[in-house]
Amino acid sequence: MSVSRDRADRSARQVRTHVHRVALGATLLALALYLLACFVADLVAVDRLNHEVDSRLVARLHQVIPTLPPGGPTGTLGSYSPQFSGDFDDAPIVLWWVPARGTRAVQLDKDAPGLPANALEVGRPTDVTVGGRAFRLTGTKLVDGRLIAGTNAEQVRTALSTLLVIEAILGPLALVILYGAASVIGRSAAAPVERARRRQLEFTADASHELRTPLSVIEAEVGLALKAKRSAPEYRLALEQIAGESQRLRHIVEDLLWLARLDSLPAAPPTGAVDVASLVSACTDRFMAVADRRGITLSVTEKGAAPPVVFAPAEWLDRLVSVLLDNACRYASDNGQVRVTVSAEGERVVLVVDDSGPGISEADRESIFQRFHRASDVPGGAGLGLSIADAVVRATAGDWTVTKAPLGGARIAVSWPRHRPEHAWTTLNGGGRQEGAAMRVSARQALDTEAEPSEGSKG
Repeated sequence: MSVSRDRADRSARQVRTHVHRVALGATLLALALYLLACFVADLVAVDRLNHEVDSRLVARLHQVIPTLPPGGPTGTLGSYSPQFSGDFDDAPIVLWWVPARGTRAVQLDKDAPGLPANALEVGRPTDVTVGGRAFRLTGTKLVDGRLIAGTNAEQVRTALSTLLVIEAILGPLALVILYGAASVIGRSAAAPVERARRRQLEFTADASHELRTPLSVIEAEVGLALKAKRSAPEYRLALEQIAGESQRLRHIVEDLLWLARLDSLPAAPPTGAVDVASLVSACTDRFMAVADRRGITLSVTEKGAAPPVVFAPAEWLDRLVSVLLDNACRYASDNGQVRVTVSAEGERVVLVVDDSGPGISEADRESIFQRFHRASDVPGGAGLGLSIADAVVRATAGDWTVTKAPLGGARIAVSWPRHRPEHAWTTLNGGGRQEGAAMRVSARQALDTEAEPSEGSKG
């Protein structure tokens, strides 16, 4: 147990490490995409802001050019724009006039700073430092000189700085949330896989243990038989022991193979309308010999006026009923009773199996469907029967109920949605039921096999 627990703990740590690595990888990828998105967004934002500024500068030039005197202005024109108040559209636009073959610019607005020499030939929109401040300039060449318009570009830099601050705050916060979400999702996604892997390991260990027991008995019997000469009756007794263990081994292997096929089937076998009453009757006939050997009274009762028909694979339902009957006959006391009831209650078909055995304690009712779990020391079976039954019930949209039976033992009830074919059943004599003969025959043909009772166990 200690080794298994250490192995499970080590596996859990490995899963957590893997989840954190995946979450970290996803976060780093998101970070790279976020930085790229921010870079593109910043470029687009700056380009758009500059485009707005350039449009205002060009509009200002077109506004002023018709008012210029011949030969060009010689003094200030006065401020045509309101003072800067923080909005792009409120930033004042100032003008300069550069005479033809001139070496300095004439300030046409009283708020215009001196224009440096490297900006006298400005044509296309350009960012230039003027008077220690960032200006956006654009100019146009006229006959007598060049008219240049400019505005303070600090508002663009301020907007970009604000955008960068927002990105710097929201980015890490989003990444932390993403890492946490990725870790939670990763753990949630890995949990079923890890549970399945643990169940597989436990199943393998339990299967190995169950298979080892009959193999050890066979090996011991063969060893004793070969060790010394024996009489014919002694050899026969040894062979009978070997045959019994071989039969038990075969039942375990068959159950394991059946569960493996059920777990790995890509689709269910052919499904159709199955009359549960006919199915139970066919299965009961096969178990009469088993019940008679121990003096057990095995009875079947059908209740309700509606047909107990479900839509499911007949092979699976046959295996389910066989497991329940085998389980009940195995644990019912000698000269006891096993009662099977089939009824159609509203929109559900209910199958109830009662026995007069020791029953199932409330503590064991949650675990009896686990593989290799046995709630009793009664010999026979490997704890796979009810696991098979549970797999069938879940695969056919059924529901379990495990309680105490009126006979004193266990009551196991299964219910399914009732199938209502439109043409298979008719109502006669004010509510009496006439079974569809074709459906009954089909169900009998599907169930009348030579299969032996399954190797089940209570739990």
